[in-house]
Amino acid sequence: MTLKDKLAAQRIYFLLAALFITSLVVSNLIFQKFFYWYPFHIELFGTRLFEISVGILPYPITFLITDLISEIYGKKRANDVVVVGIFASLFSLVIVLVSNAVPATLWSPVKDSLFTTVFGSTAIAVTASMLAYLFAQFIDIQIYHFWKRLTEGRHLWLRNNFSTFSSQFVDTLTILLLLCSFEIIEWDKFYGLLISGFLFKVLIALCDTPLLYLGVHLFKKRFRLKTNEEIELL
Repeated sequence: MTLKDKLAAQRIYFLLAALFITSLVVSNLIFQKFFYWYPFHIELFGTRLFEISVGILPYPITFLITDLISEIYGKKRANDVVVVGIFASLFSLVIVLVSNAVPATLWSPVKDSLFTTVFGSTAIAVTASMLAYLFAQFIDIQIYHFWKRLTEGRHLWLRNNFSTFSSQFVDTLTILLLLCSFEIIEWDKFYGLLISGFLFKVLIALCDTPLLYLGVHLFKKRFRLKTNEEIELL
């Protein structure tokens, strides 16, 4: 691979990392709004099916990106992005805490009470998200590369879905346990939200498999990669 190609690959890696970090940080900030997207009223354990937090919307993007980075750039680069995401989330938490601490002016469109209502639980959300995120992302990367070695780089759909299904269940379970423990969400909604959240993520994972295939195809065509070959960055 030429130096020009390596520089181009590095720029794309930084772009993917930026999308990953943005998706992660935003999901922590918007999690308190809940919605449902299923047209029929079906209840599970007293909770409407697919009645879920909007914070879940950008989160599956992070797993698609880590799978793409794992496939093209390797396990180490995927882990690097996960670690950077942790620091970005913690830094966003500090900014929110400072913003919440300073008093609003009398003419401020957003009063202290409203700001606290929207962002007051961010510290707990980020803590819960970080623990869930750490477990889930590292599990995702480990399982992905296990299947990649086992299949010698073949059957991309297998490692993509197996790794995502496992890690998304761990993520959903961990974050709900923590949010219910801190009384952000009532315990009677736990099982319904667990099933709804996991099913939603499974459906998204199935839908993003063609996107992963497309991304891998474009990378291999652009950088002339062979099966199981990874790009080594500068």
